[in-house]
Amino acid sequence: MITEANLKTEINKKLAIITCCIDDWGGSEELWARSIPHLNLQAKNITLFKDKINHNHPEILALNALGLKYKELATSSSILKRVYNKVKQRIKKFPKDSYHYNPLAQHFFKNLQNSKPDLVVIAQGINFDGLIYAQQCLLLNIPYVIIVQKAVDFYWPYPTDRVYMRNVLLEAKQIVFVSHHNQNLTEEQFGVRLPNSVVLYNPNKTVIKPIPYPSVEKGIKLACVARLFIIDKGQDILLRILSSQKWRSRPVTVSFIGTGHDDEGLKELANLLKLENVKFKGFESNIEKLWEQYHALLLPSRSEGLPLSMIEAMSLGRTVIVSKAGGNNEIINDGINGFIGNATEEDFDKAMERAWLMKDKWESIGISASEYIKDHFPKNAEKDFADCINNLLK
Repeated sequence: MITEANLKTEINKKLAIITCCIDDWGGSEELWARSIPHLNLQAKNITLFKDKINHNHPEILALNALGLKYKELATSSSILKRVYNKVKQRIKKFPKDSYHYNPLAQHFFKNLQNSKPDLVVIAQGINFDGLIYAQQCLLLNIPYVIIVQKAVDFYWPYPTDRVYMRNVLLEAKQIVFVSHHNQNLTEEQFGVRLPNSVVLYNPNKTVIKPIPYPSVEKGIKLACVARLFIIDKGQDILLRILSSQKWRSRPVTVSFIGTGHDDEGLKELANLLKLENVKFKGFESNIEKLWEQYHALLLPSRSEGLPLSMIEAMSLGRTVIVSKAGGNNEIINDGINGFIGNATEEDFDKAMERAWLMKDKWESIGISASEYIKDHFPKNAEKDFADCINNLLK
């Protein structure tokens, strides 16, 4: 939890943070949010921009306690219309690929003009969903940092966007990727090397220490811990695998931990397939308590950056069975510190089968997983990011 006592007040400069997460809060926001206590500037000089802000969310309340300022970009359609009309006469001043027709970008542009921050952090969900905001910074000659939480093999930038997006990537003071996969794929998608890039991991919110392994007397309990969003997380793949007679006949229960866009659809698919060994548990905030009850993680993601749920499960000494999405392949050594397969029904089923045949070793594999995280991951990833920002604000 962020506390005011930890906040430094050394540099009298202004920082703006814009998050592209459309949910009340998401994993893509952990890096910048947890870095705030380590920043060398006053919280009152930090402004958070977001599409809409749920001021009752626990993480926003924690930021409130520090005194951050907030700006909603989608405050109302009438305000956006007025903003658009005001800049309409100025559009001819800008190159057509600057996309000043976007109302949210217009609102952001206007705020930047008025507040004149010394640096802007653009926290993206994927590798180009916030570059429209980076373009506004570039037009106003305001330095910016881009965070990339995910890159998707099957989701490339539109041809008409490529020129301005490539330009803002190259002009960024720093691009922060959370896995080497994300950096490599982004460079391939834009056909350019990005020398201003660095790979920094997301913060790990759990202790790195194996917790007691639960009893298997009443069967194996598996957890799929992820937002219920099948385009990214692939829970539908898992449900189809579990519908096979092989998995129906085994003493296995799979719990889906999380909420999201596809909650209803996944429940209806589970009912259609008559899956009696599947449960939907909703969101769980206490990660240690969660893994006291489950033996292994299942995560058949179609796209990822580097999933926090995998790092958390490994840290606590649990076996993980994951797909090769994002940076997972950089972490998992199949059969040693986890199991890994492609995000298809056939191949992920094979990964699950390899894990099942070694289920008597899951406790020791989980211990190896925890040791891997201890040896290879920073103890304070948020401070690494804060150091990057502090250096740019000097």
